[in-house]
Amino acid sequence: MKIALAQLNYHIGNFELNIKKIIAHIQLAKADGADLVVFAELAVCGYPPRDFLEFEEFISLCEEAGKEIAEHCTGIACIVGLPVRNEQAAGKDLYNAAYFIEEKQIKSIARKALLPNYDVFDEYRYFEPATSFECIDFKGVKIALTICEDLWNINNNPLYVSNPMDELIKENPDVMINIAASPFSYQHDDERRVVLADNAKKYNLPLLYVNQVGAQTEIIFDGGSMVFDQDGNMLDEMDYFKEQLKTYTFADGKIEGDVFVHQPMSDIAQIHDALVLGIKDYFVKSGFSKAVLGLSGGIDSAIVCALACRALGAENVMAVLMPSKYSSDHSIKDALDLVENFGCMHEVISIAEAADAFDSMMAGAFKGLPFNLTEENIQARSRGIVVMAMSNKFGYILLNTSNKSECAVGYGTLYGDMCGAIGVIGDVYKTQIYELAAYINKDEVVIPVNTIVKPPSAELRPGQKDSDSLPDYDTLDTILFQFIELKKSSKDIIAMGYEEGLVRRIIKMVNGAEFKRYQTPPILRVSPKAFGSGRRMPIVGKYLA
Repeated sequence: MKIALAQLNYHIGNFELNIKKIIAHIQLAKADGADLVVFAELAVCGYPPRDFLEFEEFISLCEEAGKEIAEHCTGIACIVGLPVRNEQAAGKDLYNAAYFIEEKQIKSIARKALLPNYDVFDEYRYFEPATSFECIDFKGVKIALTICEDLWNINNNPLYVSNPMDELIKENPDVMINIAASPFSYQHDDERRVVLADNAKKYNLPLLYVNQVGAQTEIIFDGGSMVFDQDGNMLDEMDYFKEQLKTYTFADGKIEGDVFVHQPMSDIAQIHDALVLGIKDYFVKSGFSKAVLGLSGGIDSAIVCALACRALGAENVMAVLMPSKYSSDHSIKDALDLVENFGCMHEVISIAEAADAFDSMMAGAFKGLPFNLTEENIQARSRGIVVMAMSNKFGYILLNTSNKSECAVGYGTLYGDMCGAIGVIGDVYKTQIYELAAYINKDEVVIPVNTIVKPPSAELRPGQKDSDSLPDYDTLDTILFQFIELKKSSKDIIAMGYEEGLVRRIIKMVNGAEFKRYQTPPILRVSPKAFGSGRRMPIVGKYLA
């Protein structure tokens, strides 16, 4: 038997596109001699559909799509993920499920049992967990079909009390197939390989695993579909961040092929590719084509400009230089050098006149009070007005350029430099930003060296540097990682040797900035714990860890 894995980029709620893509790959797999082609979890509607699942019409469209796909399954069978109705009155109205279709008939439906309800996942909000399991018989082969999380309850601290494969194995299956929507983080590909290999070894069965690829707003799927033999050896790994269709031969209880040597990408290379894909898909799937951003001459906006040019084409990127009276000549030159290197569009619009106008307008109300953060924020908000005006006038979509370190401690101005439609680097720490710059410059210097080596500054007052307000980024990012990603308390972090006052100050800043993060754009998720739907904290909570 030949089994094809279709690693595709779906679009949530775009049934016409998803159906067309699935049918096209059924035909391609058939032309390649495949007997069965396998698509990803919730491929029909896209993942995660979230509250679209609460609309009756949405579920009906999923059902109609399943029937249309079935009409094209002649001479080849397919497995495809979609939501199906729960016919029982008790429980949630839907299952996260998969059709097995053969000769135009839906011969079997597999339902997901283990419903993740952590980090970016909230499947139990919508779906009923399956409680019964049955293998699929096809051409004399017994297939144990599971859906994503159903294979993840295999570690030393299981999250669930049951395991679907423990039931399916009782039917003596010949092969395991798992369809997934497994989001990207720069650590998750390593975890996936271990979990899947452990399943193959535990059940002594070969395993074919298909993941989807593409970005759905802030959540990015990296693909990397895999095949394992019954001993847990990887036989193949499909491309990351790309669509791909590959066919494998299953015969005599084994998948043909030699052991595959995995070539790991560095964390920074993965982050780079994920962000480029995230920007591209946000624009394509939203029907946008051109981006605008504020280009300061600093490293953060330089990185975002570089990524946007690679994702959208330099001709579709507008960089707006907005010097203030405190901006240095070298910052303007650095920004112009970057624009020249990439060949993107640009405008130079000084905010000095606008800031002076606000100072004059507020002079009466602020009489006798010294220059402080208020005037700095007015400058930042003046820049926000300029880039939003460019967005409104020309239809550009604004890219936010705040990094994770800044987002964490609230080092940014609401309705100023924190505005935008999508946060490009809001899940990338400042120390990683420098690594990203080096990666982008690995073949040729496109981000000016001076942009990378000069001390970071918002340039909102004379001689200002980030270090005036924040700890050294190496120290800050280490403490933030321990607190945010690893969820360690201040007591734990202090015990690692960090000064108590510094640790408590940083954690207080993180908690105090929660109200700002609630009002910022969605952030492309590249880490195990990103701000947004995967990290839900109360704004008015007193607990400081």
